[in-house]
Amino acid sequence: MSPSEEALRVQMTDLCHSLFQRGFSVGTAGNVSALLPDGILITPTNSRLGDIEPGRISKLDPSGQHVAGDKPSKEIFLHQAFYETRPEAQAVVHLHSTWATVLSCRQDTDPSDCIPPLTPYVVMRVGTVRQLPYVMPGDPASGDLIRSLNGACSAVLLANHGPVVSGKDLFSAVCAAEELEETAKLVCALGDTQPRTLQEDDVAALRLKFGSM
Repeated sequence: MSPSEEALRVQMTDLCHSLFQRGFSVGTAGNVSALLPDGILITPTNSRLGDIEPGRISKLDPSGQHVAGDKPSKEIFLHQAFYETRPEAQAVVHLHSTWATVLSCRQDTDPSDCIPPLTPYVVMRVGTVRQLPYVMPGDPASGDLIRSLNGACSAVLLANHGPVVSGKDLFSAVCAAEELEETAKLVCALGDTQPRTLQEDDVAALRLKFGSM
C-alpha cells in the first residue's frame, strides 16, 4: 500500500465518522469513495459510516474488480458513473441525509433543478442538481442514469432515495454533500413562501469567479 493510499484511507475514515456522528448518515445507509491512480477506494457494503476502519475499506482495480478490503458497497455503480463522466471528480459521497431525501420524495421538486440558488455557497460548492428517476438500490441502471447526464452535474438526487455528490477531492465532496443537505433544509423550511433567490447575474458572477460545478 502506497503512503498516499494509506493517507486517503485514514482521511476517508475520519470524514465518514464525522458524517455519521453529525447525523448525515444513519444505520448502514450511505457510501463514500475516492479515486486512486490504480483504482477506487469505497466504503464496504452493510457497514455504518461510523464504524469504518482504514484497513477494511474496499479497493477496486481500474476494471472494477474487488482486490482488497471488505466487500464493496452495492452502490459502486453510482460512483463509477461519476468518475467516467466527470474527469475532475476524484471523490463521490452518497448519503440518505434527511432534508435532501425529503426533496427527493416530494412531487413538486423540479427534476431539472432541484436546489434553487438560495445562497452563494450552494452555487459555488454544488451547482445545478438534477433528480433522476427511481431505481432499486444497487441496480446498475442508476449508473446509466448518471452517465446519461454526460457530466453536466456534479450532484444528483435519486428519486425517493437521496443525494449523490462528486468533488475534486474527498474533503470537497463531503463539504458539497453537507452544503446540499443544508440548502435542502432551507428549501423545506421556506415551504410555500416565495423565497428571494440569487439573480441570474449573481449566479453567473459566482460561476465565473469560482468555477461551474
